[in-house]
Amino acid sequence: MRFRRGARLDPSQVSDRRGMGGGRGMAVGGGGLGVIVLIVALLLGVDPTGGGGSDPFSNLDDRAVNGQPAGRVLEECQSGADANEREDCRIVGVVNSLQSFWSATFQRSGREYRPAQTVFFTDSTNTDCGFASSQVGPFYCPRDMNVYIDLGFFDELESRFGASGGPFAQAYVIAHEYGHHVQNQLGTLERAQSRETGPESPAVRVELQADCYAGVWAANAVATGFLEELTQADINDGLDAAAAVGDDRIQERTQGQVNPERWTHGSSEQRRRWFSRGYENGKPAACDTFSGSI
Repeated sequence: MRFRRGARLDPSQVSDRRGMGGGRGMAVGGGGLGVIVLIVALLLGVDPTGGGGSDPFSNLDDRAVNGQPAGRVLEECQSGADANEREDCRIVGVVNSLQSFWSATFQRSGREYRPAQTVFFTDSTNTDCGFASSQVGPFYCPRDMNVYIDLGFFDELESRFGASGGPFAQAYVIAHEYGHHVQNQLGTLERAQSRETGPESPAVRVELQADCYAGVWAANAVATGFLEELTQADINDGLDAAAAVGDDRIQERTQGQVNPERWTHGSSEQRRRWFSRGYENGKPAACDTFSGSI
């Protein structure tokens, strides 16, 4: 995945809290990829509190990323050329493309799209949904409409979850979370609040729709003006990442057995299939995961 070198990035759509630490409070879970649901953190066998906390107001001005004060690093992300050179700038570019696409899509439907903020953090952070540890993976908080991610997750996507990795695998992760932001604005995200689990549960249907929305964006990403033409290798990396965070694969790796009745995000096959459906159709209307069998 490559960005058009002359594309102009807007780093204001991403907040940089790396090195700032987080406070203590109600813990939230993300479950590899998703909206905040504590049950998924338990599925992964992690302590969603991170096993420790820190004073959110301590030494903020003394922390640095790449030798620069935290929060100022992203000011260097100005062009597609920067996105091709740096991981954090690449995510800025992906966020810009996603918001451009969904804003235009909402406008064509006579709706107003409210932009989301993506927040980079290290180890832990505070959100309007509570305290979050990086152990729970990327997640979307509907209360503050922010997407949260510790960029170290992309290393875990390969080392812990067994994905092939690559820039488009990272883009899939972010696109999935923005799928939840779209659901939040359309009123469908609330269906994930059910405590019911299983391969046909509301929670799984919400997650698979977010996968499908990620595929829809991928089909239209070049038209946003930020990315060059995607290759089949790019799409394969996205599909591989989707499969890597399937409930069945995570359960097999962490528990040694698969229990479909506890699924909250969908199987590897389901996640690949719904991403593919979105990519092949290119329209949000193709992402109705709430009708019939999934």
